[in-house]
Amino acid sequence: MAESSRSEILDTGYSKTMNTVAKDGAMRVALLMNFIAPYRVKLLEALRDRVDELRVFISTPMETDRAWDVDWGTLNVTVQRNLTVRRPYRDEFGFSRQLQIHVPYDTLPRLSRYAPNVVISGELGARSIQAAAWRTLHPKSSLLIWGTLSEHSERGWGRLRQLTRRAILRRADGALVNGESGARYIHSFGMPDQRIFRVNQPVDVTLFSSKPRRRPDASMSRLLHVGSLTGRKGLTGFSSALAEWGRRNPARGLEVWWLGDGEQRAELETASLPSNISQRFLGNVPYAALPDFYADADILFFPTLLDEWGLVVNEAMAAGLPVLGSIYSQAVEELVQDGENGWVFDPLTEISTLAALDRMFATPPERLAAMREAARRRVVGLTPAAAGELMVRAVRQVADRASPVAWHEGMARTGTKS
Repeated sequence: MAESSRSEILDTGYSKTMNTVAKDGAMRVALLMNFIAPYRVKLLEALRDRVDELRVFISTPMETDRAWDVDWGTLNVTVQRNLTVRRPYRDEFGFSRQLQIHVPYDTLPRLSRYAPNVVISGELGARSIQAAAWRTLHPKSSLLIWGTLSEHSERGWGRLRQLTRRAILRRADGALVNGESGARYIHSFGMPDQRIFRVNQPVDVTLFSSKPRRRPDASMSRLLHVGSLTGRKGLTGFSSALAEWGRRNPARGLEVWWLGDGEQRAELETASLPSNISQRFLGNVPYAALPDFYADADILFFPTLLDEWGLVVNEAMAAGLPVLGSIYSQAVEELVQDGENGWVFDPLTEISTLAALDRMFATPPERLAAMREAARRRVVGLTPAAAGELMVRAVRQVADRASPVAWHEGMARTGTKS
């Protein structure tokens, strides 16, 4: 893929002598990733502001199945030469999806020209293989793997992929993960826990918390889903369970708002629902418009079958919405406490889904108001600035070859959960 003129200018401006690592004392960081999602821009800018130089190398401006506009903010970005392989994948839960596997084949030359102190490599595939090779060739450099994954998201991969990941992690100086599930997965390959750095995925909390709520605090009649309408989101099963709940509780009127689009929209639109449940399909909207929809909703439901995180959970809680969330989301695992700021369920069983709906609708108004405040409090500190600070601490530690214990001692001193 051809690069933009902006990328060419940046590449020329930062070029270094081949096969060298920065020797001027500056903290120069290279971040390798698939693409830049709009919700990651502020986090990456926060990281950039805390090091001397940050250069982001991406495989594609935007993946073809994403509805987002390309927005890199003020970041220095290079689009690499890349080969994308698409192949179907059928999950053991029965849903299918199209995988996009990116192979940015000029990673080593790019790193040689930029000469970073630290490389942060997203995922555990082709780019991380090349990043591990760079780390081997340049022993004064350091490598952090950014594993946006969970135990659940990584189940079912074959032995070859497992062996490849083990080899990559043996060359890495540490790993960034979203939460405890990701930490357990990385630890299973033999990486010491002291070299695994937990950084919950953040959003711009103020974007969602600053929008005044436009619904009565005691209202629970409007349920909102935000995200793609695809098989892995567990939507048809939830719709069926909700319809059954509506038939059992005919006096309870409900609205379901679907924000997003996907191949299951037609099936959801034609689903058989009782007369006390109505639904509205809103399609895709710009990311900046999301707060308006949270302000007009009462509860976020998130019945996903596979999400290594799920930033809609952060967004909803920042907006004061309790979350009816799936156990297969790491964000739900980390952020949602059943009965405190939401309700947790297993979307693969109707019994669990119906029980969670019963608990949710049985919540007294005064308790619901307290849950809204608890939701806001839980995510108020999960900001891009806070996450950027955690990331740069990990970068400095591996760059300095400091004792991993220093990370945890630093967390204890600041009162931050590591």
